[in-house]
Amino acid sequence: MALLSVQNLSLSIGEAPILKDISFTISAGETVGLVGESGSGKSITALAIMQLLPRASLASGSINFKGDQLINATEERMCSLRGDDIGMVFQEPMTALNPVKSIGEQVAEGIRLHRGKNRAEAEAHAAKMLDRVGLPPARFSLQRYPHELSGGQRQRVVIAIACVLHPKLLIADEPTTALDVTLQAQILELLNELVAENNMGLLLISHDLAVVTEMASKIVVMRQGEIMESGETASVLKEQNHPYTRQLAKASTHVPERASEPITTAKAEARRTPPLLSVKELIREYPTPRKSLFQKGTPFRAVDQVSFDLYPGHSLGLVGESGCGKSTLARAILGLERPNGGHILFADTDFATATREEINRARRNIQVVFQDPYGSFNPRHKVAKLVAEPLHLMGALSEKEKRNRVAKSLNEVGLKAGDMDKYAHEFSGGQRQRIAIARALITEPGLIVADEPVSALDVSIRAQVLDLLAELRNRLGLAYLFISHDLSVVRAITDDVMVMNQGKIIESGPTASVFDNPRHEYTKKLVKAAPDLERAIMRRLEMA
Repeated sequence: MALLSVQNLSLSIGEAPILKDISFTISAGETVGLVGESGSGKSITALAIMQLLPRASLASGSINFKGDQLINATEERMCSLRGDDIGMVFQEPMTALNPVKSIGEQVAEGIRLHRGKNRAEAEAHAAKMLDRVGLPPARFSLQRYPHELSGGQRQRVVIAIACVLHPKLLIADEPTTALDVTLQAQILELLNELVAENNMGLLLISHDLAVVTEMASKIVVMRQGEIMESGETASVLKEQNHPYTRQLAKASTHVPERASEPITTAKAEARRTPPLLSVKELIREYPTPRKSLFQKGTPFRAVDQVSFDLYPGHSLGLVGESGCGKSTLARAILGLERPNGGHILFADTDFATATREEINRARRNIQVVFQDPYGSFNPRHKVAKLVAEPLHLMGALSEKEKRNRVAKSLNEVGLKAGDMDKYAHEFSGGQRQRIAIARALITEPGLIVADEPVSALDVSIRAQVLDLLAELRNRLGLAYLFISHDLSVVRAITDDVMVMNQGKIIESGPTASVFDNPRHEYTKKLVKAAPDLERAIMRRLEMA
């Protein structure tokens, strides 16, 4: 008998149908991948299994777990199963964690509730689990709170909470989306180990086909609440019988078109083009706690003597693990943090020594696109106000001039002028990222800092946004500093790449050259850890 059997599951919320006749099974020790675009019904399927559905929902069909029928099960019964027999890793760690409880308390909570352990025993188990997911208590105290951790570290805490009781079934909803490639590889290896050690069933939900192919022996492809195709992973992805499966596979390996040959640093230098941005020996340090009343702690150097030049029309990638200094470097370049040493020369302004007024004048020519477009928008403001935010850098403009600029920016990214009178929640994830790009374009900058701009998007929307960024660069001559942990995205969009580790640039050069023939051991580790769909399919076929 299957560990989990979902048969003919249909779900509606109010009068809106959400899921239509969903069927699949998971056996003990088996990993099943659930893939599809945003809105395809992947997460609501997981919530149906956990019976964490909205009050207005109505489910029919069967969800059988170890002989128990979960549809219409009592809340008391589900509370005994959740966390103990069925664990779940939620996609967004900051909303999944309690901000007023320490990470040790949150991992230990399930142990105390389901195993009846005292506080000391529960915390000892919690410490072991946190160590296993890469958060050793010697470096990451159990007394830390979620806001004191990076996004990737918070995701590891969520995984620790879900796995600490060794559940029979684990549902992992995009468990590695926020993680860099090496940490992603470690977490996936950990999940594989837990499956093998505990004979656990794993439902892996992801928009990353390469990750699912590496992990799952069976795959279920969903679209608009229905299963398009399912079966053995190797055969489904090799044959790609359904047009939608082919669409997902094509989007996963999509490379934007270029108007011309890549403008590499060497070519730009050969043309004697002056750099748009020149960073020289940049240092950024943070104070650490005092060791004693009379002895200060050694400052932590987040950015350590970084130097590079960025030219007009040039796309430069910045890759590295979480905590390597990428975002700190970006904040310094944006003029949001004052460096402790070195120089940032942009538009004849040195951000290291300039006044705030001088930095603001220069910043009209440098804008940013953040990772999470929804999180970077005020939900109470309409698109017109959101996109117009940077216009304060342009001096006094009339309301008509502002609306004209907003309309022009929206048109540049493929949206309509009428969209400016809507709210952010009325748009899809891909459309919200287009709005974020429109906001970055409104001051007509020469440089855009793109900080993980597509990591939160599914593969089809990611391909569209990458195409848009490439088209804008070709048409407007934009330069990009493109920060990402996804090496496939960096390979697709950048001309040159810098590899950062512990605050230093340890390797740089043309993107294809660095990724195809890495010289530094750290770069080799990153490239080896990066998921590759074609390689994963071949490996899966060899295993079949």
